[in-house]
Parts: sequence; structure tokens; C-alpha cells
Amino acid sequence: MNGWKLRISPRSITVAAALVGMVSLAIGAHAALNMRALDAAKAVATEQDNDAGKRGSRIALVIGNGRYPDANAPLTQPINDARALTAGLRRNGFDVDVVEDASKDDMTRAVDRMKSKIRPDSVVMLFFGGYGVQAGRESYMIPVDARIWKEADVRRDGLSVEAVLDAMKESGARAKLVVIDASRRNPYERRFRAFSHGLAPIVAPDNALILSSATPGKVADDSKGQYSVLVAELLNNLKQSDTPTAVETVFNKTRVAISHASEGEQVPSVSSSLLDDVRFGG
Repeated sequence: MNGWKLRISPRSITVAAALVGMVSLAIGAHAALNMRALDAAKAVATEQDNDAGKRGSRIALVIGNGRYPDANAPLTQPINDARALTAGLRRNGFDVDVVEDASKDDMTRAVDRMKSKIRPDSVVMLFFGGYGVQAGRESYMIPVDARIWKEADVRRDGLSVEAVLDAMKESGARAKLVVIDASRRNPYERRFRAFSHGLAPIVAPDNALILSSATPGKVADDSKGQYSVLVAELLNNLKQSDTPTAVETVFNKTRVAISHASEGEQVPSVSSSLLDDVRFGG
């Protein structure tokens, strides 16, 4: 039996070679496009990582205490303030831990959680709304389960603002922000042999910015609004930060606005040793 003889002309070979070449070129071009897309994605990710590195992690502890058994009535504003400020800080990229009507153990555990999150590039913020009492030369945030009859009880049951700032520093925070809305007339003052109104001056450690609702030794009365005057104005300035605005500018605008609105009756205190360019908004 005669086998079939396959006859291939030179022209067929040329055409086949051309087709193979075209397919190879197409495959090569597709691979090159994929590599370019991958490289572009890596470049974008790297740029985002660099930007995040420059900005650093943002951590906030927000405490709102309102239900104090020794007070004539619960404070309504600190809880509202804590919730509203939490939302505002989250919009500004903060990882927020919010605690309401906190006991001493609640506050201590919250500070420990905050410390565990701090990295060398972290911007860390503390907000406290409620009753604050000065004892000696320190200002203390008062938990709702405090049992205070004398000044020594403030040190025992309260949580020192300076101690929290020291914890931020020891944990390696890059920048430290503090907002204390606690310059209220405290419900324990008549029990003390000697007492002073308001809070003691809070000394800012290195690279820190502190905003308090009144100047040291002064008391600020609560407004009738949903939020305290301090937090309402602070939130207003945060919302106006459509472009990145230095946090020091935001705090100072808040201070000036409250001072003008109260005709000098309430003048918030701003203490700064901030060196880094920390910004809100944008």
C-alpha cells in the first residue's frame, strides 16, 4: 500500500512561520502589558505605603463620663461629646477606642489598650469629658465609681492626665494630643479642707499639644446645648478642615472662638511643645 505523501510548499512554510511569529509577538506584548500593569500597581502601593509612613498610625482614646453618683444629676454632654468626637476622629483616620461611664478599671484597661497599639510613628490622642479635679500640682480624670472624701482619695481613685501622657511617651508615640473637657465645679469640693477650682496646669512633655476647656484654676459652666462648648467648636473647626490643617491651628481657632463667644468668661488653655506637622482634614 502506497502511503500518503505530505507535500508542503515553500510558501506554506513561509506563511506558517509568519503566523507563529505574530502569535509570539502577541503573547510577548500581552506579557509586557501585564508586567507594566503589575509594576504600576506596585508603584502605587509603594507610594501609598510611603504616604502612610509619613502620616503614621493614628490612635485615639475617647472617654465620656456622665453618671456620677455623687453629682446632683448626670452629665449629659460628655457622652454626646464622646460619640460625636469619635465620629469626627474616625473621619480623620484615627483608630478610636471609646469608653462611656468608665470605672477606674475601665479607664486603666483602656489606657493599656492604647499603649499596646502605639508605634514609633504613632500620633496619639486622648479626650476626656466629665469631672476633673486637681490634687497637688496634677490634674486627675475622675471615673464614675470614685469614692472621694478628701484630696488623697483623688490620687487613689482618679487617673492623672500627666500619667497618661507619660505612658504615651514611654510607649514611643511620635506626637501626643490631649483634649480635656473637665473644668467643671466638682461635686466633692465641699468635702475638702482646702480646695481649688478647675484643673492644675498640665505641662506638655516633648512633642505634645494640650487643649483644656478653661485656663488653670477656672471653672467652665456647662451650656444648654447637646454638646459642650469646647467640643461643639472643636467639631466645627474639624468640619471646616477641607484641606489639611495643622492641629495646632485647629486647637487655637477653637480657643479663640470660645473666648470671643463667651466675651472672655471662658478661655480655653492651649499648651504646646509640638514639633511635628500633624494635620486634620483633607
